[in-house]
Amino acid sequence: MKSIGFDNDKYIQLQSQKIQERISSFGGKLYLEFGGKLFDDYHASRVLPGFQPDSKIRMLLRMKDDAEMIIVVSATAIEQNKIRGDLGITYDMDALRLIDTFNDIGIYVGGVVITQYMQQPSVDVFIKRLENLGIRVYKHYPIDGYPTNVRKIVSEEGYGKNEYIETTKSLVVVTAPGPGSGKMATCLSQLYHDHIRGIKAGYAKFETFPIWNLPLRHPVNMAYEAATIDLNDVNMIDPFHLEATGITTVNYNRDIEIFPVLRAIFEKIYGTCPYKSPTDMGVNMVGYCITDDDVVSEASKMEIIRRYYDTLCRKRNGTADANEVYQAELIMNKVGVDTSFRQVVRYALNKAEETGDPAAAIELPDGSVVTGKTSNLMGPAAAALLNALKKLGGINDEFLLLPPVVIEPLQKLKIENLGNHNPRLHADEILMALAISATTNPVAALAMEQLHKLKGCQSHISVIVSSVDKNIYRKLGIELTCEPVYERKKFYNK
Repeated sequence: MKSIGFDNDKYIQLQSQKIQERISSFGGKLYLEFGGKLFDDYHASRVLPGFQPDSKIRMLLRMKDDAEMIIVVSATAIEQNKIRGDLGITYDMDALRLIDTFNDIGIYVGGVVITQYMQQPSVDVFIKRLENLGIRVYKHYPIDGYPTNVRKIVSEEGYGKNEYIETTKSLVVVTAPGPGSGKMATCLSQLYHDHIRGIKAGYAKFETFPIWNLPLRHPVNMAYEAATIDLNDVNMIDPFHLEATGITTVNYNRDIEIFPVLRAIFEKIYGTCPYKSPTDMGVNMVGYCITDDDVVSEASKMEIIRRYYDTLCRKRNGTADANEVYQAELIMNKVGVDTSFRQVVRYALNKAEETGDPAAAIELPDGSVVTGKTSNLMGPAAAALLNALKKLGGINDEFLLLPPVVIEPLQKLKIENLGNHNPRLHADEILMALAISATTNPVAALAMEQLHKLKGCQSHISVIVSSVDKNIYRKLGIELTCEPVYERKKFYNK
C-alpha cells in the first residue's frame, strides 16, 4: 500500500477558509488567479501522496454559490495550435473541456477571455464557435510597452481598451488551459474597470508550487522546478518578503520579477498596494497539510527522475534542448539522486539486455516488480500490463490470459483490414480483448478486477513507447518513464 504524506481533507478546509478570508479583506469581491491545474493535478498527487487530483475543484465546490469561472486563452496559443502536453489537446479545445466540466459540477462560467487578440483568422473562428454555443467572449488586446509602461497600461489606451467582463459573484476564479495565457493581466484589467465603476475588488494568486513555507531546495519545490524546465521557472527566496518581514519564503522567478510592476499598477489604480511581496499575494495552504515529510520527499525525488526522463525523450523528439537536460541533471544532483533511485529502470534494462528486444517493468504496490518482453503477439507495455494483472490477482504466471487464438484474429484485423504495419497489440487492444474474454472466462474477469490497483505504480520501458500505450498507462495511473531511444529507426513514430 502506498504511503500517505498529505492530509487532503485538512487541505480542502484550510484552503477554502483562506480564500474566504481574502475575499472579506477586500470588501467582498476577489479576482483569484488560479495557476497550475485546477483539474487533474496529477503532479501534485505524485509529489504529495494523499493529495487528490480534484482537490482544488472540491474546495471550490464549497463556495460554488459565491463563485464563477473566467477562462483565459491566449490568441497566440490558438494560432500556434499549442498543445496541453498531459492531455494531448489544443488550448482552445481544453477551454471547451473546462467549460463542460464546470457546467457538469454546477459552477457558473462567466465567459471566455481571448488575450493578445489581433483579429487572427483562426481565433475568429474559435470566437464564432463559442458565441454559437451561447458562451460570452471578451477580447483583450496587446498593450505597447507591457509590462513596464505602467502609465499607458493603467489608462484608456491600455486596460481601458479591453472589454469589461461582467461578473456577479464575490469570487471570480480566473483560470486557463496553461501558462502564459494572460490570467494576471486579465485580473488587473478587471480591477482597473471595477475601480472606474466604483466597485471595490481585490486580487490574489493561487499557485500550489513552489510551496512558500518549505525550504528552497526541499524535494517538493525542486520537483516543481523539474516540471517547469521548459518555462525557465526557477525557485527563489522572495527578497521583498524577507525585507518586509524578516521571514524567508520561497517563490518563483517570474512572480518576483513582475512584482515591482504589479505594485506600481496597484498604486496607479488605488494609490497604494495591498501587498508587500509576491508571497503576500498568495493564498496557498498546501504546506500546512503535509503530514509525513519523508514520504513526500521520496515521492518528489521519484518525480524529479521521471521529469528527467521526460526531458531526455523530449530532446530526442526535438522539443527540448541540451540545456534543459543539463538543468534536469542538476536538479537530480541537488536532491542527491540518480536514475538508480528508480528501481524499475534497472529491471527494464536488464530484461531488454536478456531478451535483445524492448522490455518493460512495473513496480507493484507491495514493492515487487514484474517485467514484460516484446513478442510476436504484443509489445512490452502490453506484456508487462498483463503480467502485473496476473501477479496482483494471484494468477499463475504460466496461465495464458489471452491465448494466441484470441490475439491472432485481432492481429489479422490490424494488418489486413486496418492497414497497420505492426501486428503487435498495444495496451489498449490487450485490455479490450481481456474485457471481452472476461464475459466467459472467470480468470480474465479476476485479472480485470485488479486494474484499480495499478494506480500509483511505477513503470519504465527500454524504448519510447507509442502515444497509445503512454495514454493507457496515464489513464490507469501508472507513472511511466522511457529510455530516449526508438525501437525502430523511423522518421515517423506514433
